[in-house]
Amino acid sequence: MQKFMIDILLQGLDNETRMRLLPAEQAMVKTWEEDGTLLASYIKQDAAGIYLDLLAQDAQDADAKLSKLPYYPYMKIEMASLRIA
Repeated sequence: MQKFMIDILLQGLDNETRMRLLPAEQAMVKTWEEDGTLLASYIKQDAAGIYLDLLAQDAQDADAKLSKLPYYPYMKIEMASLRIA
């Protein structure tokens, strides 16, 4: 497994859609926390995005995991592979 720092910026997500998708988004994040896929998450100060510390086989696997999130179509994603200490 590799560790990735995921920088997500939400774009084009209106408040009504955000609130409608939020429960499913939170449920997926909770599942990742419970199974050890998500090591940490940090909401950006302006609440326009989030940083995720995620475990995955490779960058393609990380993106495949992210693609299951309801907010995915609204995400601008930057990903960096990190060394596991």
